[in-house]
Amino acid sequence: MAQFALSFLFLLGLRLATPPSARAQDTPTNQAPAQSAPAPAGDSSTDPPTTLFPHFESDRIWLSGQANIITQWHPAFRSPYQGPNSLSPEAQDASSRVLTLLTGMRINGTTEFLLDIQETGGHGIGEALGLAGFTNLDVVRNPTLSKAPYVARLMWHQIIPLSGEKAPSERTPLSLFPQLPVRRIEIRFGKFSLVDFFDVNTYGSDSNLQFMNWTLDNNGAYDYAADTRGYTYAAMVEYDDRHWAVRFAEALMPKVANGINLDADLGRAHSENFEFELHHSFLPRRETVVRLLGYANHANMGVYSVAIDDFLAGRTPTPEITAHPQQTTTKYGFGVNVEQPLTDWLGIFARWGWNEGQHESYAYTEVDETEQVGAGAQGTKWRRKLDRAGLAFVSNGISREHQEYLALGGVGFLLGDGRLNYGRENIIETYYTLHVWRGIFTAIDAQYIRNPGYNRDRGPVFAPALRLHVEF
Repeated sequence: MAQFALSFLFLLGLRLATPPSARAQDTPTNQAPAQSAPAPAGDSSTDPPTTLFPHFESDRIWLSGQANIITQWHPAFRSPYQGPNSLSPEAQDASSRVLTLLTGMRINGTTEFLLDIQETGGHGIGEALGLAGFTNLDVVRNPTLSKAPYVARLMWHQIIPLSGEKAPSERTPLSLFPQLPVRRIEIRFGKFSLVDFFDVNTYGSDSNLQFMNWTLDNNGAYDYAADTRGYTYAAMVEYDDRHWAVRFAEALMPKVANGINLDADLGRAHSENFEFELHHSFLPRRETVVRLLGYANHANMGVYSVAIDDFLAGRTPTPEITAHPQQTTTKYGFGVNVEQPLTDWLGIFARWGWNEGQHESYAYTEVDETEQVGAGAQGTKWRRKLDRAGLAFVSNGISREHQEYLALGGVGFLLGDGRLNYGRENIIETYYTLHVWRGIFTAIDAQYIRNPGYNRDRGPVFAPALRLHVEF
């Protein structure tokens, strides 16, 4: 608690030293900054402030902070057996925190530099083991990591105009430009999270104000290149036009599954990520957004069938996905991401994802196929404009080889009950986020998980949560 208090006072001191401005800006989530749900039409000058302190008047500088604190609990549940990576069936609770300092400097109309510092602490229920769709995106998946602050993002952002026509652009910690060319190329280079820019969804990408589950805020089958905190070094290029965009990123992979150290040898390990984004109005005055994703990871990944064959031949005492010499194998997958506003305050969304499931889950979570559908709302309808609510369902699955590996007693970096009576992991999540005052938001959340870790013999699990989010 002492370290938390010092970090809070550090952010508070920075904000007190910040000159005021005419309006406040939104900030991104700690791991996956996302677009906010679309604001209702009307005079934004009457909106209440959404940060505790005003921001800089100058649009060349960004300085803000945020704190996200989540407390979750689950009661005891049925579990005739458990393995080394099982979610504990005894009742338990856990709290996590993420503190982020977001800074940026716009050099001119086409160049800017961004730097974010982050500190994390606390724990997730079961130390984030035993669930493919884990209940708290803020949890660092390796509890042995240092609690010292670290650089989350450090990037150069360059705009190359391709047209003289410009359009207003909302300033965020990921882009400080108040206006952008309608046709342009954007280049980013440095350290960031791939899901800052890929697989973003207005209604389901923000663990600060929306859903908390890993496989609802992101596509669970997208094993995106990242260290255990969710970040990587990458080069990204994006082309934007009036109604469509395309982006590509080359990124570093971790040296081992769920590892904190990235492999800088691009001849041995690297990741390609591609996304096409289309905006089209299928409904009157309601713009549909469709994103088509593809990726390929090349890294020192094991193969499930090889691990199974080695076990059955007696070469290993249990199936061990990491029991192989240094090698480079390739894992690839695809995703579809759709969002559709229905009114000024209500929208629906859906995702589908698939990867080939032959190689080990390596960077994000143990999901080889996923389908989700949900809805998100703002409180305009009930005169609470900054409140938010959501309801979603996700169903996750794994390949036959992945199933057999776990059934024979193998473990991944998240799962391993020692046995497996396979069933899809089905999750329902709902939340309500209440705007209390200025930059203070509280939320109540509930998740219901059937077949935790794809195991019909265990569960179901009910996991309610409380969240406090503060914007500085």
